[in-house]
Amino acid sequence: MRWDFGEEPLGETQHLAAVLRRLTSLALAQETPSPTVRELTARLAEAEHSLAEEVPASPAARVGANAEGDGRVYLDHARDIGSFNPAFPVYELTVDGDTARGSVEFPIVYEGPPGVVHGGFLAVFFDCVIQHHNCELGVAGKTTDLQLRYRRPTPLVTHLDFDIVRTVEGDRIESNARLLLGEKVCAEARMLAVAGDRANLPAVSPRRASAP
Repeated sequence: MRWDFGEEPLGETQHLAAVLRRLTSLALAQETPSPTVRELTARLAEAEHSLAEEVPASPAARVGANAEGDGRVYLDHARDIGSFNPAFPVYELTVDGDTARGSVEFPIVYEGPPGVVHGGFLAVFFDCVIQHHNCELGVAGKTTDLQLRYRRPTPLVTHLDFDIVRTVEGDRIESNARLLLGEKVCAEARMLAVAGDRANLPAVSPRRASAP
């Protein structure tokens, strides 16, 4: 049984994340000041003001002791976080028991050195795909250790493959993953996690019809 914790993102939120990611990449590639960007920024500022009036005033998530409070809805972070949050990468993942594989392409927003993915984003990527794998298999928990080895620069705007192998002993989960450009390994990760107990998960408030 899949491990879920939180509400599903709204479809419009997913669409917004994709557009913002592409727009940011385009803006970062600008050679000269653009009236299009200035106009867009003004319109976004107006939208920011309107949205601030529509959402709960408290930034705290409605989870656990705050489940009945006035905070915001908590979205499920078990899988595909990049589909609704442009700060996270988007990838494809196929699970086959204790192994998984998939693909990813990092846009310009994740650049560090010229043409290369920032190493910190690779850590985020591995954390996402490994925990996604765990959640699909229904045995997941808190990360206790994440080790990365950068074997060679990871290129931007390039199709990359990855694979994951995991083992479970008692309440301990170990996952080993690789990010590949063809047959060449760009980065490797080893993650350790403690398997959680679903019965111990805190209460999560469902999405409300309107902000309090």
